Amino acid sequence: LDPLRSLLHSISAGLSAKELSDMKFLCPSIGKRKLDAVQSGQELFSILMERQEITNDNLELLKKLLQHIKRRDLLSMVVQFEEEEPHDPGDQPDEHEKSVAVICDNVGRDWKKLMRALGMPEVKLERIEADHPFKLYEQLFQALREWQKWKGKDAKVADLIKALRGCNMNLVADKVEE
Repeated sequence: LDPLRSLLHSISAGLSAKELSDMKFLCPSIGKRKLDAVQSGQELFSILMERQEITNDNLELLKKLLQHIKRRDLLSMVVQFEEEEPHDPGDQPDEHEKSVAVICDNVGRDWKKLMRALGMPEVKLERIEADHPFKLYEQLFQALREWQKWKGKDAKVADLIKALRGCNMNLVADKVEE
């Protein structure tokens, strides 16, 4: 099961008809005709997910809607969801995860230089920086995560090492190789 959909299902089940109506009113960007057809929280959330207004990485709109309808209990579920990292207790970190941790611990303010060497678009780097101001570790972590998503199966530790060496970050590259 997709954890985000599970969360949205729980929230939907907790909404009264009045609260759903209030949430619909707060979403004028969807359009009246489409909103009139919405009969449940699940339908509203599906539309917002299709429009990329609610994603795993961006739950701001959902939090604002729940704040406006004064449902702090449901809001706390969203906050808890954001804070939890979905993981299987039996999971051991793979090669990428270990490499990312080493890189985040050892690359400082030159993280953008590294990400450029990996071919990340400048627009993505600026968005990550804006999303996590004054949090250097988190900026690099999110950038590496974005790089992994972008490259998919082509995201190789060898590419990280090559980029680190290309940026004269040989000590970090050595640590990753270990």
